[in-house]
Amino acid sequence: MSYILSEESRDLLQDVRNFCQNELKEQVKEYDESGEWPRELYEKAIEMQLHMLDVPEQFGGLGLDRITCAALIEQIAIADAGMAVTLSGNGLALKPVLISGNDEQKKKCCDIIINGGFGCFALTEPNAGSDPAGGKTTAVRDGNDYILNGRKCFITSAEVADFFVVTATTNKELGGTKGMSAFLVYKGTPGLSVGNHEKKMGIRTSITSDVVLDDVRVPAENMIGAENTGFITAMKTLDLARINCAVVATGVAQRCIDEAVEYGRQRKQFGKPILANQALAFKVADMRIRTEASRSLIAQALNTADAGLPFSDLGSCAKAFAGDAVQQNAIDAVQILGGYGFSREYPVEKLYRDAKIFSIFEGTNEIQRVVISRSTIGKL
Repeated sequence: MSYILSEESRDLLQDVRNFCQNELKEQVKEYDESGEWPRELYEKAIEMQLHMLDVPEQFGGLGLDRITCAALIEQIAIADAGMAVTLSGNGLALKPVLISGNDEQKKKCCDIIINGGFGCFALTEPNAGSDPAGGKTTAVRDGNDYILNGRKCFITSAEVADFFVVTATTNKELGGTKGMSAFLVYKGTPGLSVGNHEKKMGIRTSITSDVVLDDVRVPAENMIGAENTGFITAMKTLDLARINCAVVATGVAQRCIDEAVEYGRQRKQFGKPILANQALAFKVADMRIRTEASRSLIAQALNTADAGLPFSDLGSCAKAFAGDAVQQNAIDAVQILGGYGFSREYPVEKLYRDAKIFSIFEGTNEIQRVVISRSTIGKL
């Protein structure tokens, strides 16, 4: 792997690899078929503390560095992308609190996660995906409270979440992103409800739902950061989340290599393994190049973030490249398996379905290219 890990981190990675091999890799198949959220598998992952990788040490976390966390998430993704999306999704929900929240909010949300709970980040709306300024959810001040109304969609882990980070417009006069704020809303708050589980093409072990806010009253103290700074918090959150997205994509890309090589070494045509044919061997080489390049971009983005330097464009580079790479790896894996690659009896069919989402969520790859081009070209 391109990640340079300490001996302690390598030992932890081996433990996670063994867990994924023995407890996840085969077990997720039935849940991918049924679309049921695999609670029992998540409970085992929680016992391994894999749901709390982003919790800081000062709030009871494991004290892992970002590169080690990336290696662990990738290992989970090799076993199953949906599990990795959900477990890293706890970090997505926690990031805005850690970025802009106060110590009380941080401790409360970290305690929820440490004790086996989940959070979700509710930004996307039916008419506001790539354009968060188009969001219609509102938060109106009423004494010491805010009243939230609106609808969010495609929210990871909403159905099982114990806390929700919700963005809403608090000042319409400022317009767009300038009048957006972020709030903590806890499970069981009156007026908060969750819609049906989306029937997705891939990452089917991750649960995705609508969130409905109908006159949801939250204390003003639940605001994350200052009023009208929610967009800034959301964008800082996504800067980090995009790198995690690239990490999960890279795990799927690696699994594509693993499956293609295992099959291609055993499958014989014309008296020799099919990977003895240069046309297919070079496909594997290209798969490896793309995967290692993805890891290198991820490591560069994470190291830059750790150094306290601007990394938004590097995160977008990692996300866009890995999102494209995993799709091509999946295509090549199916091609190497031929007709069997098109069959649900073999795992690459699932990898092919899982791969597509990585060019869509956490900002489409088209949006990433907008970020990258603006950063590179500058103002015209």
